[in-house]
Amino acid sequence: MTELSTQTIAILGGTGPQGRGLARRFATAGLTVVLGSRAAEKAEHAAAELAEATGGAVTGAANADAAAAGDLVLVVVPWDGHAELLRELKPHLDGKIVVDCVNPLGFDKQGAYALPVEEGSATQQAAAILTESTVVGAFHNVSAVLLEDPEVSSVDTDVLVLGDEREATDLVQALADAVPGMRGVYAGRRRNAHQVEALTANLIAINRRYKAHAGVRITDV
Repeated sequence: MTELSTQTIAILGGTGPQGRGLARRFATAGLTVVLGSRAAEKAEHAAAELAEATGGAVTGAANADAAAAGDLVLVVVPWDGHAELLRELKPHLDGKIVVDCVNPLGFDKQGAYALPVEEGSATQQAAAILTESTVVGAFHNVSAVLLEDPEVSSVDTDVLVLGDEREATDLVQALADAVPGMRGVYAGRRRNAHQVEALTANLIAINRRYKAHAGVRITDV
């Protein structure tokens, strides 16, 4: 937390449910947060609401400005626009730790299912594009509903953190640990991200069947 307290957490796609929910939790934990969106006004409006609700330091900006302002940058955008956004923002992300939270999923009448990704996973695609950044995968399996609910004081789930650089994965684990109930767990290198991203489809099926907001817990660690 000491190291995180000096950093700005930027969330690209921060006005969607997942991004907004993570921003709420990080701001409540006392971290400085910048919400990014395609439209600066939308981000500013969402940030003002969160700042009022949490009493935290939350501001909003266009995605490019948020990326430039962030020390640690989370990518929480729809899969369809993932590669395009990262190519566009690459100059702003060079030299930074980028946390990819995107799940490449499709939906049909049978429910959610994992999509094939040429690079192997969204996390690996991000690493292939952001060659001058340190890419970590995390926060794939966390319920946006729980994150956004102000009545939920503890988000009881583990966050599987994937990456090849120990210092970066340790920092992202600490970011998860900053949220009450949440725990960051190292889950392997970037090449192992596919199954973690795909697991979200299983969780969606569980949630529909059991009317729940299921997460992941790792035993014996």
